[in-house]
Amino acid sequence: MRKFPHFVLLLLLAGTTTRVLAADVIDRIVAIVNGHVILQSDWDDAVRFEALVDGRPLDQLTDLDRRAALDRLIDQELLREQAQGVESPLPPAEEVKQRIQKIQSQYAATSTGGWQAALAGYGFDEKQLEARVAHDIAVLRQVEARLRPSIQIDPVSIESYYRDKLLPQLRRAGAQDVPLAQVAGKIREILTQEKVNQLFSSWLQSLRAGSKIRTPVAASSPPTLPGGQGQ
Repeated sequence: MRKFPHFVLLLLLAGTTTRVLAADVIDRIVAIVNGHVILQSDWDDAVRFEALVDGRPLDQLTDLDRRAALDRLIDQELLREQAQGVESPLPPAEEVKQRIQKIQSQYAATSTGGWQAALAGYGFDEKQLEARVAHDIAVLRQVEARLRPSIQIDPVSIESYYRDKLLPQLRRAGAQDVPLAQVAGKIREILTQEKVNQLFSSWLQSLRAGSKIRTPVAASSPPTLPGGQGQ
């Protein structure tokens, strides 16, 4: 799986909606994107999932965190519109497992029972988590498939990165210099990912500019906690 900056991962994770609210909770509309409705339960799920991924207690989330999660849901809906009619094959189970293990590693309770309790505390179970992570990986691949072919990294850029960034980092760390030929491939990938991220941000901005987006509720509305209780 390609490595994306944290904000990109959060954006894509925010978009996979799994209902975990109590049956008696009444949804309300929190955003309308080109006529598509995003519900309070979608927002709640995104906020709780991002907290789980970051290893943050729900009671430490701020209004800014909640607003950011809603913005990522809106961006995810814009991406979903772009992907209509495009099949997204499921990622390998091992890749999904590795991603979940990375999330799990942030928690002290790593036993099966402890991990399940931690998941439940955020309103998820293992199957829901697997579905969300699998969807995340699939969307990352779709983004790369769209943006990566247009990127060309020239030798001058690789040499500049090697000279201006990599060598100074190695020397500050007290490590020996490595030949450019030995690390050129890795540098090319780093620079490619930087370009992908730049193109991704620009693409989202253009999608927003050409879309009709409404958010009829306050951004500070708290997420519903597992069991249907407000924070």
